[in-house]
Amino acid sequence: MRPIEVAVIGGGCAAMATAFELSRPEHGGRYRVTVYQQGWRLGGKGASGRGPSARIEEHGLHVWMGFYENAFRLLRECYAELADGDDRAGAPPRRFGHWRDAFVPDPYIGVAEAAGDGAWHSWLAYFPPTSGSPGDPIDATRSFTVAGYLRRCVELLGMILRDVYVQRSAPEGVPAPPGGAPLTIGQQVDRLLAYGRLATLAGLSEAAGLLAQAFAGPAGAFAPAPVLRLLDEIAARTRAQIEGVVATDDQLRRRWYVVDLLLATLRGIVAHGLAFDPRGFDAINDFEFRAWLRQHGASAATLRSGMLRGALYDLTFAYRDGDPAQPAFAAGDALRCALRTFFTYRGAFFWKMRAGMGDVVFAPFYEVLRRRGVRFCFFHRLDNVRIADGGPGGRPHVEALDLSIQAELVAGDPTAYRPLVDVRGVPSWPAAPDHDQLVDGDRLRRDGVDFESFWDRRAVATRTLRVGADFDLVVLGVGLGAIPHVASELVARDPRWRRMTEQVTTVATQAFQLWLRADLAELGWRAPTCSVSGFAKPFDTWADMPQLLDAEEWRDPPRSIAYFCGALAAASTPPADAGYPAEQRERTRRAAIAFLERDLRHLWPLAVRPDGGFRWELLACDGPNAATGADRFATQFWTANVNPSDRYVQTLPGSSAHRISPLDYSFDNLTVCGDWTACGLNAGCVEAAVMSGRLAAHAISALPRLEEIVGYDHP
Repeated sequence: MRPIEVAVIGGGCAAMATAFELSRPEHGGRYRVTVYQQGWRLGGKGASGRGPSARIEEHGLHVWMGFYENAFRLLRECYAELADGDDRAGAPPRRFGHWRDAFVPDPYIGVAEAAGDGAWHSWLAYFPPTSGSPGDPIDATRSFTVAGYLRRCVELLGMILRDVYVQRSAPEGVPAPPGGAPLTIGQQVDRLLAYGRLATLAGLSEAAGLLAQAFAGPAGAFAPAPVLRLLDEIAARTRAQIEGVVATDDQLRRRWYVVDLLLATLRGIVAHGLAFDPRGFDAINDFEFRAWLRQHGASAATLRSGMLRGALYDLTFAYRDGDPAQPAFAAGDALRCALRTFFTYRGAFFWKMRAGMGDVVFAPFYEVLRRRGVRFCFFHRLDNVRIADGGPGGRPHVEALDLSIQAELVAGDPTAYRPLVDVRGVPSWPAAPDHDQLVDGDRLRRDGVDFESFWDRRAVATRTLRVGADFDLVVLGVGLGAIPHVASELVARDPRWRRMTEQVTTVATQAFQLWLRADLAELGWRAPTCSVSGFAKPFDTWADMPQLLDAEEWRDPPRSIAYFCGALAAASTPPADAGYPAEQRERTRRAAIAFLERDLRHLWPLAVRPDGGFRWELLACDGPNAATGADRFATQFWTANVNPSDRYVQTLPGSSAHRISPLDYSFDNLTVCGDWTACGLNAGCVEAAVMSGRLAAHAISALPRLEEIVGYDHP
């Protein structure tokens, strides 16, 4: 019996997860997978390349988080399989023999806040290591349900309140409860409020205990009315005690923000009955998150705080059209994402990679998949997904895939391209293709063909894959922004696909990287290495990346590496003008230079001249370079991610209901994958993409089982 031919279109996290699941030995070769990829490298929005001095050049700030259970599980399996019989004959010893070699834990998250005098202040939160590592087997006591998150919120609330409460004089004594039957939660709340005990630390502790007791039972078992009364009273009492102090106590003010958010979150969950609503968090996705928090009592100061903006909105580019004046995130998905992030991380809050994401993630997946027999056809650009009717009573299906061949290989075989180069024992993706493997490679190099650009439509041939001959099943794993251009027949035929492309939005992003001849202390940063968000626009997020210093091949190595990124307000529909990408890249360059001259002094006070401008001589470059002043920025790396497939997927209010699921069976031989699908974590991140890829594999093979996809809580 011949294997089932599966065509996977795209090479991002979701597509690689699907290919990894379908090529498992447990399937006994039932599925033969071929990946069709535009250009010369895998990675999608997570691609990276090695530029001059083998420096790592990323699409943006790529940091993994401690709650990425599915992503770490697959990557850990990949590393274990790679180490089991390494077949790189004659190659240098592999630097990353284990997944822990490739990641370093980072327990800090920084937040920047603007002061009234125009200055910025940064503060760091330390998240202590938790037991285990992401990807370990899930303990039966760990819960990803609304009820489980309620209990965790109450635990944290009680801990913080005990820590920060400003005690006022009030009677501690309360009459003992009458004998007889145990008091209900409502009666205990009445007793607590009647004697004013919430004015004391003991009373506050008792209130937190009552909340924990109310949420300890089965979901929906508590009576909402007394719980809401208790939450409102806690909020009022705590606000009255603390608000007069927070103006002069930054530490207390920041803790108050957390208390305020927790109280509003608890109140909102109870008021909307999310713990017993089968839709869970999705029931409030029509609300904008900050508006929902405001509705349930969050203060204006908390809602405009750098903590909320930085830790949620900036990290997810959650601004309509990239406009910082229009923050927008669906309340249910924002809440699910935030609670997963802060309450389920394992080992460390952040995990930073010790090389580029292409090197640490996509090169190992590529090597393992090739070893399993997965075929990779690089330089194959999808132009159209052709749909045919299914006949009487049958569903429509994909009958053909139209592709452009961007370059032919000298070897003749379209699967023969070998994309990786070795950098200090790390198989890596170069920042440019190996033209020596391409027919007329010198001409292609000379002509400056940009294989990854949406606007560069040059091709040497076309190829049509046909159902039954070249594929049986299709996994469409391209970025959401590309869907209207490569799958227009799907959009035209199915109203749900049309609504999805209209309602689920994307935003362009921009990033730049600096290699510096001074370490952080010499730049004026006095805190530990960290990632900071909530800073000045347009580059509101910065990550210190010291773990990369020995991953590159500089003759005169830099002493620090910094990554900056942010949203980019750019047209959602790509203009026809072929010069548009260069225009946006120049726009990013100018914005980066202005940012360095104007804003960086607030982070690195010693990186500026007496007049406040940036010290351009700090920028490192190998070899002689006569550039001075801002012209020296040309030695660094920057990118404007305006390709439709590179745009970041947003989660605006009301949009998630229009996402297509990998488990949707409207087209007989098609499934989809990507962080733009309905995957159980509707946010643009690696974990969402991997969850989607695993769901796509389940749609085809019924494996992995849905309960094995950690955090997937949808029917």
